[in-house]
Amino acid sequence: MAGDPHADEQRLTMGPPLAQADAAVLALHGRGATARSILQVVSQLGVDGVAGVAPQASRNTWYPTGFMEPIEENEPWLSAALSVVGETIADVEAAGIPPESVVLLGFSQGACLASEFVARNARRYGGLVAFSGGVIGPPGTPRDYEGSLDGSPVFLGCSDRDPHIPADRVEDTAEVFAALDGDVTKRLYEGMGHTINEDELDAARTIVSGVARDD
Repeated sequence: MAGDPHADEQRLTMGPPLAQADAAVLALHGRGATARSILQVVSQLGVDGVAGVAPQASRNTWYPTGFMEPIEENEPWLSAALSVVGETIADVEAAGIPPESVVLLGFSQGACLASEFVARNARRYGGLVAFSGGVIGPPGTPRDYEGSLDGSPVFLGCSDRDPHIPADRVEDTAEVFAALDGDVTKRLYEGMGHTINEDELDAARTIVSGVARDD
């Protein structure tokens, strides 16, 4: 897209080449982090036969302000970031892995981006794993998303007092994906910081392993 701030950024991979993989994890890093750092999270899942694909955001951020600010304040960065996700899925599919064998996984800002992309582009995916994130936009944003996730597994994990992600937004996000026919699991962890815990990794591992077995 014209004026795309993410246009010249790299895309990192890990695991088997896409053409030889059973499934893929499209991993989206958080604000201030890197594609390499989110692939380290994917590596902790330890699922064989799965390729990890992680695009890098310009200046290590997908969009400049908070995810609950007015959407126009995050443009054109947000639209460009959503395009990066769509283009990455298209490239993965061109390599022989269909969207129903792709798990979108993100942490923090990356989890918000993954959630918003899946909500706006509902179809059968291998799954969505959102560590400390939710759909984007201020309270009252219309959530008239179209399509169906057709039973795609969705995992939402977050602290009950995360400094960046209100618990109410996680609840709202769970409702969005349930309305889109997702198979939603939501867990709010008492007193956890802005991080990823072992229970969340186990949940992600289950989703990714299921996709690999289904292939």
